[in-house]
Amino acid sequence: MSAFKPKAPGSGVSREGIVSYAYFDHNATTAVDNAVLDAMLPYFQKDYGNPSSRHGPGLAARRAVNQAREQVAASVGVQPGQVIFTSGGSEANNLFIQGAAGYLKPTQIVVSSVEHPCVMRAAQALTRNSRGSWNLRQLAVDKLGRVDVADVDEAMLEHHSGLVSVMLANNETGVIQDVAGIAAKARAYGAWVHTDAVQAFGKIPVDFASLNVHALTLSGHKVHGPKGAAALIMDKRLLLKPLIYGGGHENGLRSGTENVPAIVGLGVACGLVKIRIAERTARISAMRAQLEQGLMGMGAVIFGLGASRLPNTCYFALPGIEGDTLVVRLDKAGFAVASGAACSSVNPGRSHVLEAMGVDAALTRCAVRVSLGDENSPLQVENFLGALSRIAEELTRMNTVLI
Repeated sequence: MSAFKPKAPGSGVSREGIVSYAYFDHNATTAVDNAVLDAMLPYFQKDYGNPSSRHGPGLAARRAVNQAREQVAASVGVQPGQVIFTSGGSEANNLFIQGAAGYLKPTQIVVSSVEHPCVMRAAQALTRNSRGSWNLRQLAVDKLGRVDVADVDEAMLEHHSGLVSVMLANNETGVIQDVAGIAAKARAYGAWVHTDAVQAFGKIPVDFASLNVHALTLSGHKVHGPKGAAALIMDKRLLLKPLIYGGGHENGLRSGTENVPAIVGLGVACGLVKIRIAERTARISAMRAQLEQGLMGMGAVIFGLGASRLPNTCYFALPGIEGDTLVVRLDKAGFAVASGAACSSVNPGRSHVLEAMGVDAALTRCAVRVSLGDENSPLQVENFLGALSRIAEELTRMNTVLI
C-alpha cells in the first residue's frame, strides 16, 4: 500500500504570499485519509438507511456499523461487543467517568494532574454530584511530566478509590505514562481504571489487555478519520449509567441514531493504523530528531526531554519569546503550530501541564508545540527551523530595543 499523502490544510494555496503551507499541528487534528473519505461517501446519499430500520437500506447501514465495530475492536485487540461508539473523545471520557460514578457509591476519583480538561473537569464535576460528593485526588508528576507511580499507592491508602483515570500519552508534551503499572496498583485496591488513549492511538501500539485497564478512549480525527466519531472500549463486565437515554443504542449506553458515515470512517481509519504504524513511527521519529537537534542549537528548552514520548511530538520554548507571538508569526511564515492544546484554548498562554511539571511561569508562556504527521517532510522541518531562527532573532532584537 502506498504511503498516505493527504492534502494538508492550505497546501499549494497562496495565503498572504505563502506558496505552500506546512501543517505541524497533528495532535490537534488530522486530514481525512482518501480511503476513509471514499468509504464514507456512499453513506451520505446512496446507502443512507437508518441502521435501526428492518428494511434493506437499514440492514445495509447496520452491516456497515458492525463492520466498523469489528475494525475498531481489532485495532486495540478486543471483541466487537466491547466497542461503544460516541461523538468524540470528550463524550467517551465523560461516559466512563460520569457513567461509572452513576453506578458506584461515591468514594474517590483519582486522575493525573496533567489530564485533558474533558477528564479533569468531569472528575471535578463529581465533587458537586447531587447524589453525594466524590473526593478528587490528583496524582503528582515529576519534572519530565511522568506520573509518580509511588503516589498511586499513597492516593489509594489516603481514601478508598472507586475510579482512576490516567492518560496514556499527554496531548501537549507527548510524554507516555506507565498506565499498565498504575492500573496494576489501582486494581489491587478494587478501583475501576480508565485511560484516555486519544493522543497515543495511531502513534504507538495500543493494546487493551496489555494496558490492564477497564476502559479506554480513542478518537477518529487524530488518526486521519472524521471528526465526530470516537469510541469507548470497555471490559464486558463493566456497568455504567448512560449519559443519553432514548432507544437503547450502543448496548443501552449511548442512545441516538448512529452517525453511520462517521462510524464507517472511524472503522477504516482504525484499520489503517495497524497497517501503517511501524513505517509511520520510524519516519516521523527521524524528523522529530532533526527538529529537536535544530531547536537545541537555538537554545530551546524541550519539555519532557528524557522521558518516553510520542514520536511526533515536540513541546519547546525559546526563553524570552512568548509562544503565542511565535505561533502567529510562524503562521504568517507558512507553518501551523500550537502554543498549547487546541481543546484547551480557554486559557491561552497557560498550560496546566507545564505548571504541574513545576516549569517556571515565565517559561510556560513561551511554550510552542510541534506535532508532526504523515504528510510532513524533512525539507519542511528544515524550512521551519530556518523560519523560526529568523523570527526569533527579529523578536529578540525588538525586545532588546524596547528594554
